[in-house]
Amino acid sequence: MNLLLVAHGTRDPAGAHVTEAVAAQVRELLPDVEVAVAYADVRGPTIASALAALPDGPCVAVPMFLAAGYHVRVDVPEQLRGSAAHLAETFGPDPMLVAAAAERLVAAGYRSGDAVVLAVAGSSDPAAAADSATAARRLGRILGGPVSLATIAAGGPRVPDVVARLRDGGAARVAVASWLLAPGLFQGRLDSCGASVVAAPIGTHPAVAALVAARYRAVLQVAA
Repeated sequence: MNLLLVAHGTRDPAGAHVTEAVAAQVRELLPDVEVAVAYADVRGPTIASALAALPDGPCVAVPMFLAAGYHVRVDVPEQLRGSAAHLAETFGPDPMLVAAAAERLVAAGYRSGDAVVLAVAGSSDPAAAADSATAARRLGRILGGPVSLATIAAGGPRVPDVVARLRDGGAARVAVASWLLAPGLFQGRLDSCGASVVAAPIGTHPAVAALVAARYRAVLQVAA
């Protein structure tokens, strides 16, 4: 069964590079599977064109989204309508990715005792907001302390405001964990948020490709 990775899409070439690099990692994990990449918005190939370019036969579409917002619940299913694709579970706040975000934070210079903020893209969708809150709680359990949730673009308090509030509350250092998959405009905004430490996005961490493979295999088990 073919595999289609569905990412959000970005105008930043670095973001597309990450998606293609993850696809290459997935091909190593699933060497007998035809793997292609599509984008739900902003850039091509579209889902329809990527499906048309794959070999004939059924396909598993794996949405590479960290929260179950509009694209996951409405847009991607609509773009897949009428195709032979099986829609896999999205990434969401999967523990594998939360652990990867924690590793990125430690690599950026996080110290035990730092006040921690999880920076998410943000959404007005309640399901997406719930997923982000779950990710923050799971990150807190890994780090052994509270994690404040802040948004980069929509819904909830913004990252610079939360960083400033923590500093005003007495935090000597504030570390920001990135709940983003790829570099781009949103990650760039974190660089000027006033934090002591800003982690890189999850990017090509091996957990991403491993989760894609797991989502793919889960569909195969159901379809068998």
